[in-house]
Amino acid sequence: MEVRKLSISWQFLIVLVLILQILSALDFDPYRVLGVSRTASQADIKKAYKKLAREWHPDKNKDPGAEDKFIQISKAYEILSNEEKRSNYDQYGDAGENQGYQKQQQQREYRFRHFHENFYFDESFFHFPFNSERRDSIDEKYLLHFSHYVNEVVPDSFKKPYLIKITSDWCFSCIHIEPVWKEVVQELEELGVGIGVVHAGYERRLAHHLGAHSTPSILGIVNGKISFFHNAVVHENLRQFVESLLPGNLVEKVTNKNYVRFLSGWQQENKPHVLLFDQTPIVPLLYKLTAFAYKDYLSFGYVYVGLKGTEEMMRRYNVNVYTPTLLIFKEHINKPADVIQARGMKKQIIDDFITQNKYLLAARLTSQKLFHELCPVKRSHRQRKYCVVLLTAETAKLSKPFEAFLSFALANTQDTVRFVHVYSNRQQEFADTLLPDSEAFQGKSAVSILERRNTAGRVVYKTLEDPWTGSESDKFILLGYLDQLRKDPALLSSEAVLPDLTDELAPVFLLRWFYSASDYISDCWDSIFHNNWREMMPLLSLIFSALFILFGTVIVQAFSDSNDERESSPPDKEEAQEKTGKTEPSFTKENSSKIPKKGFVEVTELTDVTYTSNLVRLRPGHMNVVLILSNSTKTSLLQKFALEVYTFTGSSCLHFSFLSLDKHREWLEYLLEFAQDAAPIPNQYDKHFMERDYTGYVLALNGHKKYFCLFKPQKTVEEEEAMGSCSDLDSSLHLGESRGKPSCGLGSRPIKGKLSKLSLWMERLLEGSLQRFYIPSWPELD
Repeated sequence: MEVRKLSISWQFLIVLVLILQILSALDFDPYRVLGVSRTASQADIKKAYKKLAREWHPDKNKDPGAEDKFIQISKAYEILSNEEKRSNYDQYGDAGENQGYQKQQQQREYRFRHFHENFYFDESFFHFPFNSERRDSIDEKYLLHFSHYVNEVVPDSFKKPYLIKITSDWCFSCIHIEPVWKEVVQELEELGVGIGVVHAGYERRLAHHLGAHSTPSILGIVNGKISFFHNAVVHENLRQFVESLLPGNLVEKVTNKNYVRFLSGWQQENKPHVLLFDQTPIVPLLYKLTAFAYKDYLSFGYVYVGLKGTEEMMRRYNVNVYTPTLLIFKEHINKPADVIQARGMKKQIIDDFITQNKYLLAARLTSQKLFHELCPVKRSHRQRKYCVVLLTAETAKLSKPFEAFLSFALANTQDTVRFVHVYSNRQQEFADTLLPDSEAFQGKSAVSILERRNTAGRVVYKTLEDPWTGSESDKFILLGYLDQLRKDPALLSSEAVLPDLTDELAPVFLLRWFYSASDYISDCWDSIFHNNWREMMPLLSLIFSALFILFGTVIVQAFSDSNDERESSPPDKEEAQEKTGKTEPSFTKENSSKIPKKGFVEVTELTDVTYTSNLVRLRPGHMNVVLILSNSTKTSLLQKFALEVYTFTGSSCLHFSFLSLDKHREWLEYLLEFAQDAAPIPNQYDKHFMERDYTGYVLALNGHKKYFCLFKPQKTVEEEEAMGSCSDLDSSLHLGESRGKPSCGLGSRPIKGKLSKLSLWMERLLEGSLQRFYIPSWPELD
């Protein structure tokens, strides 16, 4: 009986636990989390989400439960901002895509899994760790949001590289790489690498901005530039990927041959120089990361102590071969300014050591940024910072005034005083502001003590009355001023507004353009071959389309040019015949079939049969170009006409015809009466009325608008002489006196010359700049 009661008690306990689990599973209500009603619009939901996200963001809210609350807010907004998920939740109480029986089955499985979790069943036992809350607990402190990425990660990437993972829920590959990722993160974070995690489900905007369209994705960011990781996710590959992100010229290999040159570069580079002595042949990643973080302030070199050719350095600087040693050199290369030795150098130790030695003892002011750092603006009476400035000329070697100033700075280093120097020839306006208008300082060095009052350039200063020569008396005077400043700051009685310093170390325009172009080409190369193909497809399509059109045009042009060259040989022979003085052959059907194709133009005769179709009923916009010729000039004029108008045959609006003057002289003279100014028409009482020569005239007839344009050939010199001889003969000849009338006809060459300017006239015809002669109606062609 007692066993039966105990069994009933266990059954009751199990049912009670199941009920509690079901209630907890149904407890998540996105409407309640965002504080909106079920009928709320998308605008109200978005407004509520923004308000709660700002309030519960882990970076702003230090409440222990802020992270869980923020995750609930993000999940609630993800459901309610999607109409499909919102509809599923309203119907089935969940945001999944499946409905009906499958939806209910998934809910039961979800509740049953939570029930087993309460009884300490570890789901990793089944190798299916799909609980995103437990799986993402490692990445929670590295989660990135869009504003955090833009405002903090990108600017910070100029000092250290970032390794970012793109992940999402229900990602099998993300689960697979998680152990490797955890191990790499623990190692690289200690070295100074920034770590970030982007959840593609909650930060779609950031994931799209990074160009990650699949999960998992791993990428690195250096100097604001994104590079994707494309190898197998193993520890060594990720470490090499981070190392490849860094520039290759951060650390210089130093030996006995080049260490003097390396350490002597402080004057030109205006930086301290750092040397690391270690037993590894490869530069440690920690040292490279340190060099990248402080590349604007120091120059870094590496000495492999196991290499032959380094004994002289180790002996000169008394370096312990068995312990990593870090030396910093400033203005003196014979002795390091600071030394540190440690078997296991940590990042924090190196950072503190470097920070204390970022500047030279008497650094040169080469930019306004460096001026702000070395001589900060006074913030309070207790935080006074004085700058002792040496104004000197630039020299190849160290001058005596500078060496004396440097020794004085070394002996009088204080927290409230900073020693700097300026090349007066490079910063002329700056030097002129501090120097008094006196000839005593021309070509000599001077020392000024100044205190900055605001960022606009206002300073109070005191310039030593005499030029600085570096003598003991000069040092004594300067030391007296510094001691007096501790008691009476009013010693700096002069005021001025200093101009901004020019950046002496900035690259010239051509170098900046070259660097920008190389970075752009590199980004395009990475985008084409590694990064997002979806975004590059429109650009690639445009490039290949342009190349296809270009090469297609070239190929077609090449074939057409080769055909034209083969077809142009007969006209060359014709020109050779003209040069030798041979006469043109008669225009017969046999010869007409041998006209070269290049100069071939389809010319029809204008007769009473073709008159209506070729002129009277010509379509609007079309014109018929008619050549006037006679039977004796037909061959020569047609050949010349074809060559002149050949280049205009591509227009479908132009038609070409010829009119026989022997048959239709009256029709032509009727038309020319409407163009009295262009071609004066003789009356019938003129004795040469029937002999008027109209050969070579060209008419452009517009049948629809009833107008024409006239080309009247210009007489050549040979033609005028021939016409003159004919008129002389005509006065002495009568109709029955001679056996045969002397021939006054012109040769083929003068006749062809009539059409020598026809091509120019055709161009003006197409431009519409020719004079138009209108007629009331077209006459009949008898």
